[in-house]
Amino acid sequence: MKTRAPALLPVLRSDAVGELLARLYLVPDTAWTVTTLATATGLSLSTTTREITRLVEAGLLTEERIGRTRQVRANSASRLDSVLRDLITLTYGPVPVLEAELAEVGGVRKAYVYGSWAARHEGVRGAEPNDVDVLVIGDADPDVLFDAADAARRRLGLPVDIRRLSPHAWADPASSDPFLSHVRSGPMVELDVKARA
Repeated sequence: MKTRAPALLPVLRSDAVGELLARLYLVPDTAWTVTTLATATGLSLSTTTREITRLVEAGLLTEERIGRTRQVRANSASRLDSVLRDLITLTYGPVPVLEAELAEVGGVRKAYVYGSWAARHEGVRGAEPNDVDVLVIGDADPDVLFDAADAARRRLGLPVDIRRLSPHAWADPASSDPFLSHVRSGPMVELDVKARA
């Protein structure tokens, strides 16, 4: 028997929907194209298009067509907006929130979420995460990273711990550092950050 999305709340049918909603609801000042959303979430264009269409039809997203381009954003006029935003923040929120906060920090070459939140994101069953652990590779100023972690904490409602590591230490395959061994032994979710001067 094939199941279909419920008409009253056609969301969170899959992780794909969670990833899409996280971008749309937690980066609200951005009008996203379907292609940009597909790239940001790593979903296929057909899956992204199908899910976006379903969410627009449900009134959870608004869309605007500019020529052949379809731009969508969260529908802030929906009665479900604040509740859905809170739910998405608590579940799928760390990736887009941390990407936004770390985009403002110079010297970040790579960044990963690890620990319990990354494990849940990657499908490992367990208790609800109590915090978000982040590893930053680069030479970012520790004080600026602390401020980014604090801003992310305020947005997510969860403690955020950012640990910095030099590119040399990260690249050393012979490292016997117990912390690195621990991080590398578990799931990691790479954040989309660009190195800045």
